[in-house]
Amino acid sequence: MTQKKSALGKGLGALLSKDDTNITSGNDATGSPIVTGSVSSIPVSQIETNPFQPRTDFDEDALQALASSIVQQGIIQPITVRKMGYDQFQIISGERRYRASKIAGLEFIPAFVRVANDQSMLEMAIVENIQRENLNPIEIGLSYSRLIEECKLTQDALSERIGKNRSTISNYIRLLKLPPKIQAAIRDGIISMGHARALLSIDDIGMQLKIFDDILGKNLSVRKVENISRSTTPKNKTAKDNRSSLSPEYRSIQDNLSRFYETKVEVQPSSKGNGKILIEYYSVDDLNRILDMLEG
Repeated sequence: MTQKKSALGKGLGALLSKDDTNITSGNDATGSPIVTGSVSSIPVSQIETNPFQPRTDFDEDALQALASSIVQQGIIQPITVRKMGYDQFQIISGERRYRASKIAGLEFIPAFVRVANDQSMLEMAIVENIQRENLNPIEIGLSYSRLIEECKLTQDALSERIGKNRSTISNYIRLLKLPPKIQAAIRDGIISMGHARALLSIDDIGMQLKIFDDILGKNLSVRKVENISRSTTPKNKTAKDNRSSLSPEYRSIQDNLSRFYETKVEVQPSSKGNGKILIEYYSVDDLNRILDMLEG
């Protein structure tokens, strides 16, 4: 590639001709310049994945099936990328199509080229993936949470932006408060959103985990779990009273211990600065599991 002359004093046109600011980049598969705001056939080698991508799991069988379809029919819907620099692009949406295209051995891929800063990139990537991709509930909850925290959106503003009810957004975000063991089961489709919502009605993490084990072991329906959750609410009164009497620091410690040991843990501090930690177990096997964790 011919070295370009200095753009100093040459005006905007000369500045845009520099390699590091050039908005046209090189040529696409047809020999035409790659221009922002248009669809071009971009070399796959010049595209990088999106660090803001909310999807974390890509089904390999589904990717292989999509790759076979691409070989037969090509890519029907272009991916969307942002301009990073001369001959450098980053995916905003369409990473699944991009991955399948690489499997299919494509050298070029149709892409709509945009310019975006990191914050708008994050927002566009998350919103477009939520609307277009089959994200699991945990990925959706994480995506909503990131939009609220990193893009400074309220739940009402997010509701307008993505066309979802505020209660729907809140339900997905609340999934992130469940213990990791339960979140993994939701992510993997082992339990349904209905099961998850029923578990969320219980404040006690240990009880959540006990009922979750019953869901798996006894194949409980959503309605059955809802009934169990309602019946356990009065029994949780002591746990709720315990939580309300704790300082925010102790509540956080108690919740972290419950999540770590995947059972109910109760912190009972005294006015003298000492106290007790009560760890509940539900079977001999459960006790041995906890003892192994304590010893390890």
